[in-house]
Amino acid sequence: MDNVIKNLPKLAKDKHNENKKYFDKLKKKPPKNLDYVMQELHDAEFRKTDCLKCANCCKTTGPLFTLADIERIAKHFRQKPQQFIEKYLRIDEDNDYVLQSVPCTFLDHENYCMIYDVRPKACREFPHTDRKKFQQIANLTLKNVAICPAAYNIVEEMKKKLPL
Repeated sequence: MDNVIKNLPKLAKDKHNENKKYFDKLKKKPPKNLDYVMQELHDAEFRKTDCLKCANCCKTTGPLFTLADIERIAKHFRQKPQQFIEKYLRIDEDNDYVLQSVPCTFLDHENYCMIYDVRPKACREFPHTDRKKFQQIANLTLKNVAICPAAYNIVEEMKKKLPL
């Protein structure tokens, strides 16, 4: 798995132009069955993908924290939301709450999330390959294929299953 993760940025970079053209076409004319196909591809990939062997998303990027996330996680820690923000978060250039640093503070040495049951919505939904109206998150997906081996595989399968 380490080798796959190490090569992923290069693989994604090599496919970037091809993927960008594909997603540009997809946005213009999404197939009627896109959401169904994406759910199928997502489910098939995650039947064989063990995120605990990778956790590259947690090691290299941080999620956005919504106010609901902050309140839920602060409550879990028996803190006031402001205490949680001061201890763990910062405001980024888009004015969103994000982790002060990566890898994620809540990732343990065995790739387990220490706040899994109350983790941010962005973490629960990552890599977003089963999202409805998938064509609307093309730019996010182009970034995620360089981070997540499963997202990379899903996009490669998608191009085979839905040639445009």
